[in-house]
Amino acid sequence: MSVLDSAALDRFVSADPKAPVVMLNLVRFAPGGADKYTEYIEQLTSSGIKERYGVTVVYGGAGHPSLVAAEGGDWDLVALFSYPSRRHFVDMVNDPDYQAFEHLRAEAVATAVLQPTTPALEP
Repeated sequence: MSVLDSAALDRFVSADPKAPVVMLNLVRFAPGGADKYTEYIEQLTSSGIKERYGVTVVYGGAGHPSLVAAEGGDWDLVALFSYPSRRHFVDMVNDPDYQAFEHLRAEAVATAVLQPTTPALEP
């Protein structure tokens, strides 16, 4: 999976730095990646990063074969992570403590979608 580049992060945060955001994560694991991703999530918690940046796991679930999807549209993991603001997300990914274990995510993932979302439908 490609790393986040600084220009993309600048555009993302400048759109509305203080607005809350929920990040949609669609992940297809590399061979053996599920275990590495589990390590990554454990580090996110044990390092204090989740608390420091107000990260909330809204949902995380194992993917199953799609009923309707474009070819290659099956994902191993679907997750929603909530952040108090776009700035919190950018500060987190730039934090040296986060960067110390981010390699686990990079090694775990063959391909992924990371898409910011904001509410559009009433529950």
